[in-house]
Amino acid sequence: MDSTQIDTIREFDRLIRRDPGKRGLISSESEFGPLCRDHLLNSANHLFQNASQVVITTGFYVPSAVIPSAETDGPPGAILLASLLEECGINTSVVTDELCAPVVAATMEAFSYPASKMNVLSTENEEWIESFFHQQTISHLISVERVGPSHTIDSFTQQSGQAETAYADFQSKVTPAHFDRCHNMRGEIIDQYTAPLHLLFERLSEFFPEAKTIGIGDGGNEIGMGIILWEELDRRIASDCSGLIPCRIATDWNIVAGTSNWGASALAAAVALFKGQSDVLFQWQRAEQQQVLESIVHEANAVDGVTKQREPTVDGLPFLTYMQPWEGILKFLAR
Repeated sequence: MDSTQIDTIREFDRLIRRDPGKRGLISSESEFGPLCRDHLLNSANHLFQNASQVVITTGFYVPSAVIPSAETDGPPGAILLASLLEECGINTSVVTDELCAPVVAATMEAFSYPASKMNVLSTENEEWIESFFHQQTISHLISVERVGPSHTIDSFTQQSGQAETAYADFQSKVTPAHFDRCHNMRGEIIDQYTAPLHLLFERLSEFFPEAKTIGIGDGGNEIGMGIILWEELDRRIASDCSGLIPCRIATDWNIVAGTSNWGASALAAAVALFKGQSDVLFQWQRAEQQQVLESIVHEANAVDGVTKQREPTVDGLPFLTYMQPWEGILKFLAR
């Protein structure tokens, strides 16, 4: 990495670290400091140096939406990332579950990403993990806005030790009924609507010992957030049920952004920069990105995860606000 690349990717990171939705992880950085410093830079560099086959999982189902469906945050970022990695010469594929498959498939079609690269995993077969991994050759496994299970006493103590104050706080906020359960940002258990794709991350090293993992999230309940201490997330998450939300699944790098789509887009831009192929980014301007959102809402009933409405917005943000980080990245590269 040269100094210009480092400074540029740190600027990408700065652009995605804004919190218009008031989720807490980003807005709290002025008080508590940045989370996962340089994880965008270092994960992008590792992809540049070592990626051969990248598997990306995404899809967050919203059962309480007006029309229950997967949300608009996650699939657009994941498929943009997959598409741009392909253009940089890196093979990719996408993994989701049955409930989220319609929105992920519609997103792939909107990006003209090959349908043959989609894997819809059914977890009813006890050997589903083995069946999937035996068909793969994986260098990197990435999660984009994919919910994962909460902490247990064991995962908390392995992560945080027996610090008396933190342990007492954890016990007061997380009851056994909420151990190892997937929660939305309202603290509601959503295991019934969430296939346990996090097990791919827990068992990856059994099949691919050298493979690396990357998590991308915005709220604290996503795969990857387990790299951050429970008590650190608890004090930052802007929710009355902040203790229930933190995901226990850690990844080698975890990219924190205002929306997960922003994090995935910034990762794509950083890898393209390292590859010397930043020109591939400019095909996805404002009009093209809006068309993707409109398409997945129209074709697959994708919903805004915050408003729960069937509308082409992400996390309740006006479209122009949503586009600001990506357009900032393009503007910075065009200088």
